[in-house]
Amino acid sequence: MSTTQSERLRGLLEPLVSAAELDLEEIEISRAGRRRMLRITVDSDEGVELDACAELSRAISEKLDETDAMGEGEYVLEVSSPGADRPLTEHRHYVRATGRLVKLQLHEGGDLVARLVTVDDDGLDLEVPGVKGRKPTARRIPFDDIAKARVEIEFNRKDKKEEEA
Repeated sequence: MSTTQSERLRGLLEPLVSAAELDLEEIEISRAGRRRMLRITVDSDEGVELDACAELSRAISEKLDETDAMGEGEYVLEVSSPGADRPLTEHRHYVRATGRLVKLQLHEGGDLVARLVTVDDDGLDLEVPGVKGRKPTARRIPFDDIAKARVEIEFNRKDKKEEEA
């Protein structure tokens, strides 16, 4: 997809996404046979409900039908939230992952799995689990030291809503 088309779609769709109080994370166009697939990924600090995706999908579809942003030919529109294992690339992604277990790949080499405690403009404060019965330790990682990061899926993790109840 050309940068021009991506920028045009972002400019066209961002106001719709913002009006739904969501963040436009990604726009992706790919081929699916003879059709094109337009994937729009949205998120928010509170997550994204299925009904919000459906409502936004209708609004985006109407807007795209009014314009020639997708050009001629058929396309399939998919509006969704990011998956649980999506990369953390923006400051807001780290903020949303506070309290979660994250896996960091560091520029110096090596991986680190730790609980994200706080995020500020410069980096992360983490709680590194203790090994063999030892207590967890605190560690500070500047953003500049992080090559890649993603949330680790925890099947036995309590949801914030459950903890508040």
